[in-house]
Amino acid sequence: MSDPREVETGASGLALRAVEAGDAEAVAALVRAAFAELAARVDPPPSALHETGARVAAHLAAGGAGVVIASTASADDALLAACLWHPVEGGLHLARLAVCPAHRRKGLALALLAAAEAAARAAGQRRLVLQTRLPLVSNRRLFARAGFREVSFHAHPGHLEPTFVEMERDLDV
Repeated sequence: MSDPREVETGASGLALRAVEAGDAEAVAALVRAAFAELAARVDPPPSALHETGARVAAHLAAGGAGVVIASTASADDALLAACLWHPVEGGLHLARLAVCPAHRRKGLALALLAAAEAAARAAGQRRLVLQTRLPLVSNRRLFARAGFREVSFHAHPGHLEPTFVEMERDLDV
């Protein structure tokens, strides 16, 4: 994908486009809303609950990137989904993959993952890497369906047992 703005998700009234600096506050609000329901399901609570526009803007300024899915049917092009990424050795690390709760199970997360894959391939990267919490079984299944495999388990500080898993998808570049 040479320009994410040209990519349609396949759903009417939705468009996939690159995250821009002007999106920082809206992306942060979307991330907080998408992760809010997880606070009761995971320990420790997600750091995404404290996401700020300033941090998203800093991510972009430091060379990170991402995509959003916006509603073209609304006057304000409301953001429905977002995913940020940054380069790591040999790949892209995906972070803050967030879908508005009212728009889940409509293929938006898979569209974000496809856009990240296209960006990685265009940059000559060999893999995608992400992390998800162990209790979020549906997320782990979604990522497995998208070709990711679990590669290592880790514990947050203060926890003796693993709390999250790193997943990876190798790309044929």
